[in-house]
Amino acid sequence: MNGIRVELKGLSKSYEKGGSTIRVLENVDLLIAAGDQVAIIGPSGIGKSTFLHLLGNLDKPSSGALTINGIDLMSLSDEERARRRNRDIGFVFQAHNLLAEHTALDNVSIPVRLAGASEQVARARASALLVAVGLEDRLLHQPGEMSGGEQQRVALARALVMGPGLVLADEPTGNLDPTTESGVFNLMLSLNEQLGSTLVVVTHSRELARRMPRQLLMENGTFKDITGQC
Repeated sequence: MNGIRVELKGLSKSYEKGGSTIRVLENVDLLIAAGDQVAIIGPSGIGKSTFLHLLGNLDKPSSGALTINGIDLMSLSDEERARRRNRDIGFVFQAHNLLAEHTALDNVSIPVRLAGASEQVARARASALLVAVGLEDRLLHQPGEMSGGEQQRVALARALVMGPGLVLADEPTGNLDPTTESGVFNLMLSLNEQLGSTLVVVTHSRELARRMPRQLLMENGTFKDITGQC
């Protein structure tokens, strides 16, 4: 699948907490072109993760439009939204979110099985991705038997196994030491370029953000393009 085009028009997101209204996004207009690689930076607690959840179809905006390849997500049924999320979007989180009792091969093959593929096809695709991320010797290991960097590479393989058009990463290297962080981040960029996917990464690290072709600063409920100034 080629990269997915994402467009926000007048998008707002707010929620109630402790009797107060928390405004995360305020009337945002933003275009992320197909194949873009975008870093999102900004202070902790400002709503960067909430923004990714909106892009990933895990949450709904309060108002405005969010379109994926020209399709308004809010016009779809919950079933269709879930189907598109599994097929078109890959997620990488700071916490690996791997199933502890399952092997690396099982963890990566789950999205393929959910899409209706046979166990043989799912395991073949999962195995190929695990080899691609350098874990050919860890296919049958459970998460507890792997290092943090290895677990995050399993999570990366799981995110990419469906060949998604949009990859969303929320502090994907936040729990790793600097050397492992750099290696995993480089691997993510390399594999994404091979797929031609659109990539949006939330990171606290301006050093990592500088490796992305486009950088956006999230502040005051909207985004400022700071490409080249990061």
